[in-house]
Amino acid sequence: MGQVAWKGLFLSLFDYKTEKYVIAKNKKVGILYRVVQLSILAYLVGWVFIVKKGYQDTDTSLQSSVITKLKGVAFTNTSELGERLWDVADYVIPPQGENVFFVMTNLIVTPNQKQATCPESVSIPDALCYTDGDCPAGEAVVAGNGVKTGRCLKDRDNIRGTCEILAWCPVEKRSKHKKPLLASAENFTIYIKNSIRFPKFKFSKMNVLATSDGSYLKSCRYSTEHPYCPIFLLGNIVRWAGSNFQEMALEGGVIGIQIEWNCDLDKAPSECNPHYSFSRLDNKFAEKSISSGYNFRFAKYYQDANGVDYRTLIKAYGIRFDVMVNGKGAFFCDLVLLYLIKKSNFYRGKKYEEVK
Repeated sequence: MGQVAWKGLFLSLFDYKTEKYVIAKNKKVGILYRVVQLSILAYLVGWVFIVKKGYQDTDTSLQSSVITKLKGVAFTNTSELGERLWDVADYVIPPQGENVFFVMTNLIVTPNQKQATCPESVSIPDALCYTDGDCPAGEAVVAGNGVKTGRCLKDRDNIRGTCEILAWCPVEKRSKHKKPLLASAENFTIYIKNSIRFPKFKFSKMNVLATSDGSYLKSCRYSTEHPYCPIFLLGNIVRWAGSNFQEMALEGGVIGIQIEWNCDLDKAPSECNPHYSFSRLDNKFAEKSISSGYNFRFAKYYQDANGVDYRTLIKAYGIRFDVMVNGKGAFFCDLVLLYLIKKSNFYRGKKYEEVK
């Protein structure tokens, strides 16, 4: 039985096969067949080519650079700092504008700190004590400001006190302004210069109007009428992101600025335009949470006449802006030129070089 099967398989290698077509004289079957054909053709032409532009080659490897520059001044008068004028060198961090920058809108200032011993803050749980034994010398205060010295400091009639620490004294103040100190930052302006390039098609463009009028950028503001004036009011950006500037300025937060370049490069370069969108990236619904807002600390150091080191500690609250650029470029695909037109041989000869 096995030999017969192998013999039949071997002989079948020399068989010739051809297709047989059956023509069904049935209108219903014929109509259904043509409907299926037309549906496939409509899908290819309508969806693939017209809607999705499948005849185009795309470049998603967008190359981009972002430069930012802020303008604006503010005046404050506080007990810690007195009368003070704030300009961009004071409230913008980092000073060199990039795609991520921070604008300080509120702050807590602890001036004239020096390294010494002083009581730890009563708001630090690990610093609370009843006896000196609760403050082992050399132990760092958990989530505190310094190292314990071994002494428990109490007021006159209090049973409980706080550990003495070696730290920058006095320790940081905890009181915060009920209104943002730099509330006028709402009217500051930000200039966002974005240059993009689609390397595959060697196409480059900027989001700034090409003009020789030097006063244009000094007077214009971004709007639907001026899409190539990338100068925005900070208050408008926060409002477009769905938030209130004064509320956000008190605790801080994060705003995303999205620039989209989706360009059909078969059209004129003037048709390739940036589209802006704005969103709040931190959780705006958690403003009453202990983790809400955005803040960090930095210090400014100096010495007195005796050479003693001092510093002014600043806890800065503000709004961080993240500029994100995305996009894709689409261009007429070679497939059409190489295979679907009468002069396809000519285009293939120009595109491909034969090397012997």
